[in-house]
Parts: sequence; C-alpha cells; structure tokens
Amino acid sequence: MRKKRLWEVKVQINWEKNPLIPAIVQDAKTNKVLMLAYMNKEAFELTLKSGFAHYFSRSKKRIWKKGESSGHTQEIVDILVDCDGYTILLKVNQKGVACHTGRKSCFFTSIKDNKEVLKREVEVEDKYSIVDILYHTILERKNDNAKKSWTKKLLNNKDLM
Repeated sequence: MRKKRLWEVKVQINWEKNPLIPAIVQDAKTNKVLMLAYMNKEAFELTLKSGFAHYFSRSKKRIWKKGESSGHTQEIVDILVDCDGYTILLKVNQKGVACHTGRKSCFFTSIKDNKEVLKREVEVEDKYSIVDILYHTILERKNDNAKKSWTKKLLNNKDLM
C-alpha cells in the first residue's frame, strides 16, 4: 500500500465523532466477505503498523490481533474507507478460517423469506488437503446445535474417548 493512501484514510476517519467503527473484512483473492469486527483508533493504528488486522472486542473491552490464539491471521492487502468515514473495508490474505466456528466466513446462515434459517455446508477450497477437510468438518460438528451429533458427544465427553 502507498503511504499517501494510508494517510488519506487516517484523515477521513473522524475518531472523535466515531470512536468505534465497523470493519468489513473481505478476502483479497475471492472478494468473499469473511467477517465484521470493530476498530478503535489504537486497533486501526496497530493494523497499519503491523500489516495484520487488529480489532477492538466490545465484550472484552480490549484490542486483539486476529489469529492471536488460533493462528488464523489476516494480512492486510488494502484498506478502503467509505464515503462518510464511518466504515472501513479490509482486503486481506486470510490464513486459515475467519470464523470462530471453524468456517471460512462468518456469513453462512441464510434467512429465506424472513421465515426459514438455513445453515450452509462448510465451503472447502480445492487447495485443502483431506486433513484440512476433516479438521474443518470436526470443528463444524463440535459447534453444531444438533443433539444427534456423535462427533459433538465425543468431544464433550472425555469418558467416550
């Protein structure tokens, strides 16, 4: 990224008026929306300085680096700001998955006709090996609400292992 462009982004965001701004995260290669998080000025500056996404956790009231515990980091490719300076778009190279459920994107639930909620299957890219496919399937089942999931029973009951 060019330094002038980053300076322009800093100028366009009014941190006094909006101390916490939404950050839409998009895969730089596929343009798929991965997640939505929030940034304060400090998280934004850490992101600019390090080249990796940092966010502000509204529940924990602290800054966190994406992937600090999972290793699923987001390397910044580009940062765009909306016309009003209220929202930013991060284009990233996503390492691993973006969602804490083990899915590539946090947007996997479809609401059809405002009535029916449909969960979509995990999207697995061709580049994943069979081990990655198995890993993501286990994560999905672990976080599934289904009562009949044998995988979930195994993971939640150490006596069965």
